[in-house]
Amino acid sequence: MEQKKLSEKESLELITQMIQESREHIARHAAYPLLIWGYMTLLLSLVMWYVIERYAYWTIQFIWFLLPVICYPATLYFSRKDRSEGRARNYMERITGQLWTVFGVVALLLSLFSYYPALQGKINIYFYIPLLMGMGCTLTGLVNKHKASAWCGAIGTLLSFGILLIGFPHGLLLFGAIFAEMMIIPGHLLNRELKAKCSKS
Repeated sequence: MEQKKLSEKESLELITQMIQESREHIARHAAYPLLIWGYMTLLLSLVMWYVIERYAYWTIQFIWFLLPVICYPATLYFSRKDRSEGRARNYMERITGQLWTVFGVVALLLSLFSYYPALQGKINIYFYIPLLMGMGCTLTGLVNKHKASAWCGAIGTLLSFGILLIGFPHGLLLFGAIFAEMMIIPGHLLNRELKAKCSKS
C-alpha cells in the first residue's frame, strides 16, 4: 500500500498536535522529584550548618552522599508508579529526563572532585551546585512551559552568587534556602496544578 505523503500544512498541524498532547499528558507524580530533592537538600543543609556551627565537626560534609542514595530511588519509584498507571513517557518528559541526567552527572563529578586532596579548596561546590541546579530548573520550566519553575530556577541561579559573598559555613543557610525557593515552591505549585488536572480527567 502506498503511503500518503503529508503536505507542509498537515505536517505542521501534526507536529503542533503532538506537542500539545505532550504538554497536556503530564505524569501525575511529575512534581514529586522536585519536592523530594528540595526538602532533602534543605534538611541536610540545616543539619550540616548546625553541626559545624555548634561542634565544628567538618567531617559532617560527607553527609551529602546520602542525598542521591535517598532521593534517586524515591524519584525512580514515582516515575515507575506513573508508568504502572498506564502513563507512557512523552517527548517533553524524555527531554526533561535527559536534561537532568546531564546536570546530575556534572553535579556528581564536581562533588567527587571537590573531595580530591589536590583540589580541596579550589572547587566551591556550594556555589556550583545551586548554579547548575538553578539552570536545570529554569530550562525544565521553559521546556514544559511552567512559568513558576522557570522563574524560581532563574532566581535560584542568581542567588547562588550570594554564596560567594557569604562564605562557609553560613552560606549553607542560603544554600538550603535556594533549593527551597527553586524546587520546593514550584514543586508544590506544580503538584497542585497536576491534582486539579487529574481530578477533571
